[in-house]
Amino acid sequence: MREIKIEKITLNIGVGQAGDKLDNAVLLLQTISNSKPIQTKTMKRIPTWGLRPRLPIGTKVTLRGKKALSLLPRLFAAVDNKLKINNFDTYGNISFGIKEYIDIPDVEYNVKIGIIGLQASITLQRAGFRIKYRKQKNAKIPNRHRITKDEAINFVKNKFNINVTEE
Repeated sequence: MREIKIEKITLNIGVGQAGDKLDNAVLLLQTISNSKPIQTKTMKRIPTWGLRPRLPIGTKVTLRGKKALSLLPRLFAAVDNKLKINNFDTYGNISFGIKEYIDIPDVEYNVKIGIIGLQASITLQRAGFRIKYRKQKNAKIPNRHRITKDEAINFVKNKFNINVTEE
């Protein structure tokens, strides 16, 4: 029950506006993940930024299972197998940015897309985390069963041979 697993990987690109940039971001995520991305939309109006409700401003794709496990080493290779301690949150999840998608192995430069960066978020879980999401008798995960920051760092170091630095 204490074994840590990868629940999902979420790749996200925030563009800030609809149009060609958003179409290129969707194409990029589809190329990297071989899955269909969805568009993220604004929830409220911010006139100074030129945003209105339900305006598409980004795109994301979620990968689980074998697809996630096959993509993860490539994402770590894009950041030279180095992460900062700040990339881990208190619940053990990992988030890091990739400045240019051409840093990911086996992804070639596409003239139509140009140069775009993206964010990768990795959600970790243990057996028994389902009690948080089930419909009947849902419950909180006890503190003794949650994944801590140190456990997540050790998991990534041992399983993927990642160097975690202070800064």
